[in-house]
Amino acid sequence: MRFQDKVAIITGASRGIGKAIAVALAKEGCDVVVASKTDEPDPKLPGTIGETAAEVVAQGRRALPLKVDVRFEDEIQAMVDRTVSTFGRIDFMIHNAGAIFLAPVEQMPIKRFDLVMGVNVRAAYAGSQAVIPIMRKQGFGHILMMSPPLSISPQPGKAAYSVSKFGMTLIALSLAEELRGAGIGVNALWPVTAIETQATRHFNLGRPEDWRSPDILVEATLAILGRDPASCTGNAFLDEDVLRAEGVTDFSRYAQVPGTTPPPLSAYFLK
Repeated sequence: MRFQDKVAIITGASRGIGKAIAVALAKEGCDVVVASKTDEPDPKLPGTIGETAAEVVAQGRRALPLKVDVRFEDEIQAMVDRTVSTFGRIDFMIHNAGAIFLAPVEQMPIKRFDLVMGVNVRAAYAGSQAVIPIMRKQGFGHILMMSPPLSISPQPGKAAYSVSKFGMTLIALSLAEELRGAGIGVNALWPVTAIETQATRHFNLGRPEDWRSPDILVEATLAILGRDPASCTGNAFLDEDVLRAEGVTDFSRYAQVPGTTPPPLSAYFLK
């Protein structure tokens, strides 16, 4: 198994892409810290840290479910401290937790702007800062942002979300240079097409035939984490490009509706 006895922290791991990555890493031998705000069932929003942790354990690996609000650095630091005291190391830090609120600037309450910034870019900054000393001591680690290449331009009505996500990528690119030679890889990853999640359904970002399964991002994530962090760093990857480098040429199996070809994410979200 590629990640035997490695340890991953995944934020936003109670559902969706974060949960799928957690289970996939466990299948590959990784112990997982399941971090999210959701520790109690919500009929409107399925998934809890306990449910994800149970699926990790079902794969024969250890799980540490932690209720964490990533907007607060004291909770992030407590998460990192608990991880080290429980597992003794941190190999992967995956910044998957995200907040989306889509509105034109004139209609975007500052309170909502602050929420999006706090959950996305500020949490990525604070979380990376907290794990660097552990990874530096190990001489090994991967930090991964779920954020887009800087070449993507935002559409109207997406300013706050785009700023927060581009901010995550800028952190990744800058931090990669700061950590050259430390054995720590820092990268960003973004899908070419929309991925079926609670967000795509809630914000009506297309129809099922426009979406791909989270599996494509999961497999791209595992491919990045499987590379040498000393040389795989400072990239803003697209999922298809990562998988092409792994020999994948047919992406039709990721379509949520078999036989359809989902359009690029730019068709209705980012262009």
